[in-house]
Amino acid sequence: MIDVQEARATLMRHVRALPAEVAPLSGAVGRFLCADVVATDAFPRFDMSAVDGYAVGSGPGPWRRIGTVAAGDTLDRPIGADECARIFTGACVPEGAVAVLMQERCDETAGQVRTLVGPPTPGANIRRRAEGYREGDLLLHRGDRLDPAAIGLLASSGIRSVTVARRPRVAVVRTGGEFITLDGAAEGRIHSSNEVMLQAALQEVGAPMASPPIAVQDDRDGLCEALRTACAGADLVLTTGGASVGEHDLLRPVLEHLGATLHFHGVRQKPGKPMLFATLDGTPVIGLPGNPRAVLVLFEVYVRGFLRALQGARHPGPAEELLPLAGSVERKGERDEFRAARVRDGRVELLPDEGSHLLGGLVGGAVLCHLEAARTRLNSGDRVRVIRPLP
Repeated sequence: MIDVQEARATLMRHVRALPAEVAPLSGAVGRFLCADVVATDAFPRFDMSAVDGYAVGSGPGPWRRIGTVAAGDTLDRPIGADECARIFTGACVPEGAVAVLMQERCDETAGQVRTLVGPPTPGANIRRRAEGYREGDLLLHRGDRLDPAAIGLLASSGIRSVTVARRPRVAVVRTGGEFITLDGAAEGRIHSSNEVMLQAALQEVGAPMASPPIAVQDDRDGLCEALRTACAGADLVLTTGGASVGEHDLLRPVLEHLGATLHFHGVRQKPGKPMLFATLDGTPVIGLPGNPRAVLVLFEVYVRGFLRALQGARHPGPAEELLPLAGSVERKGERDEFRAARVRDGRVELLPDEGSHLLGGLVGGAVLCHLEAARTRLNSGDRVRVIRPLP
């Protein structure tokens, strides 16, 4: 059995970067860049008006209006010292203009424009060419995730396609004979939630499932076939159930029978102690327990970061920050513990402890509080680690 940090490090050592592909910028949200991106144009591309008003020459005023410049237009000649042009937000400031006066602070009568607030300040209300960035400037780094702001930034430079990592294909195998089936008896059985929950989590992180979830009974031959099928078309296989050491927990013996390389089995943490990590036919396999809370905790602590690393993320995560604890807590300290919590007014409030089969505490914006094994007594104000999910 290994500790949390060793488990994370072991997973990261076995990341194999996914191949790159070119994607249209409009469809690349959530993807990770495989190369730095530099500006192909300056922004703004020209001196631009920041307001609706008048672009005025260098004279003290009044200024004679000689034309109008709308967004997308230009004036056909420079502005003289005692001249001005009506101008609108986003329009190109004419040559010779030294400032743009807001229309609310001007008076126009018979083609003459006067300021109502004193002489103009040179450069007022003008967005200068390339004040955002110049052609050739670095806009985004390799490994950056393209969120809507990043998409907008690249589009503002005229970039229409990007080189990104292929999305990871994930297969999910659910084991166990305790689940209600469409045509089977319900007595003594439970509704299955793990594969549906994992499918939702994978959709959230932009990792499409390679195929529908595979459901298999606690049967060696069936599990062998399911794992072979899953590994054939996936970059990562997630299994739920069968990862412990009971007589019906078949994941490890079946993987060993198939010739898989076992990297670890068991992590000193709560929940999720039976977690397993192996490689089968070159495909990483992460074995998760059957309890839903443990499945979701392990996804946030390990799987999300592994998927980000496959795509070359600069900061795979998980993202942890230190925040003060509200209240005190005593614990045995045998294992690291991941507790549901909420952050209110900058302090961490631990939610009531629940069994590893219960999900209610993780619903509605809860975060995970990481309590290290060595910290058996925590007082109010002590700083604790909080995991906020990265997209």
